[in-house]
Amino acid sequence: MSDKAIITAALNGVLTDPRQHHVPVTPAEMAAEARRAYEAGASVMHIHLRQQGEGKGHLPSWDVALSQEVQAAIRAACPDVVINHTSGVVGPDYQGALACIRETKPEVAACNAGSLNYLKVKADGTWAWPPHLFDNPVAKIQAYLDVMKPAGTVPEFECFDTGIVRSVGLYGQAGMLFRPPQYNFVMGVESGMPADPDLLPILLKLKVPAANWQVTAIGRAGIWQLHRRCAELGGHMRTGLEDTFYTADGTKVTSNGQLIEEIAGLVRQTGREIASPKEARALLGIA
Repeated sequence: MSDKAIITAALNGVLTDPRQHHVPVTPAEMAAEARRAYEAGASVMHIHLRQQGEGKGHLPSWDVALSQEVQAAIRAACPDVVINHTSGVVGPDYQGALACIRETKPEVAACNAGSLNYLKVKADGTWAWPPHLFDNPVAKIQAYLDVMKPAGTVPEFECFDTGIVRSVGLYGQAGMLFRPPQYNFVMGVESGMPADPDLLPILLKLKVPAANWQVTAIGRAGIWQLHRRCAELGGHMRTGLEDTFYTADGTKVTSNGQLIEEIAGLVRQTGREIASPKEARALLGIA
């Protein structure tokens, strides 16, 4: 257990509509939100790219030039910050995601470690969206790893279920991993692991020993007990407008900075300290 907790700010997510919520879209908006999160204690910025232009900000983009522009703007606003780039793509065409990692060489990139039926049911019993498979077969994971290794990018294995956590160990046994794994336990997706603090000790038994880990908690005010348990057990921390819009008292926020302030305060309450960007790099094994 490290006495230093890395805080990741998940700045915007993949589909949240900026016309309904205060998610950043343009490079300037991304940089401003990153700065707010940085000042509150975040040393890692997890980014998604959005299409630019009126009425397009809710749609994802894999434009390499846009990725470079967003990253440059964030780095200018936040000295020595660590960039964590998304790579999640549904379907067989993920060449854009591979190109973004290959060409921009972020320090960290998400690497979804297994497939999940992505489901949610509304109160009236109808699907919240058409059921679909978030497909991450082994060949797709290997393709990401093959790009991340020469780019010097740390794979952050996103695990939506317990079997996916166990699979990361199998990837190591099969010789796929080029460095010790970094886990991200994604909890709170309706068809995945629940945002239940009691599940964390089980997940820690299932992961590779001594591997870094963090929690992504999806939901509303109830997720903060999970964040607290993560801090108590020595995990690294993540929050942001991709994951929630609510602080522990149920207040709806308008900036990533408010969420990072909340999670930084929680970390300090457990007796741990917030890692600086330099300390985060050392903990993650980044030069």
